[in-house]
Amino acid sequence: MGRVPADRIRLEVVVGSVRAVRFGPVVADWFVRRARQDTRFEISVLDLADADLPADHTDSPQAQRFRARVDAADAFVFVTPEYNHGYPAALKNAVDTAKEEWRGKPVGFVSYGGLSGGLRATEQLRQVVAEVHMVSVRQTVSFHQARKRFDAAGETDDGAAIDSHGRLLDQLSWWADAVRGAHATRPYPG
Repeated sequence: MGRVPADRIRLEVVVGSVRAVRFGPVVADWFVRRARQDTRFEISVLDLADADLPADHTDSPQAQRFRARVDAADAFVFVTPEYNHGYPAALKNAVDTAKEEWRGKPVGFVSYGGLSGGLRATEQLRQVVAEVHMVSVRQTVSFHQARKRFDAAGETDDGAAIDSHGRLLDQLSWWADAVRGAHATRPYPG
């Protein structure tokens, strides 16, 4: 990972599903394609299917690399499905793998699923990220019946999602700038 210019926000987009057959990469790729048009951000994708994080939270080279990426980021977007009215275990494991590295950083959510569009997963995740001292932004992007919302090229004409995408980035940018300014003068008191 190269050096990010000081004025750009390092945004990690975390793909939360690790299932062999999953829709998450379609949703994440759409979000990232649009977000890369916003010059405020330098964007990386952290796909948990590739992270190989130990479920028992033992220290490992994979966990160390993961924590280093979390530490280097200014902001996050969690792309999460809703499985059985909740979020994936791999995403909870990822949150639990780091601790201080998350503190004081903003996070936004892009969710997808059936009728609820993943909103129940997002609401549960808000509680989890608060416990590790992250700031969840209000705006979300949500895809109800997600497989029907995207065409074969991975594009969508879902106006609400497109509008929410921009608002989510605006809120992440505001919080990331505020947090970087605060960190420059004093450490987070967590």
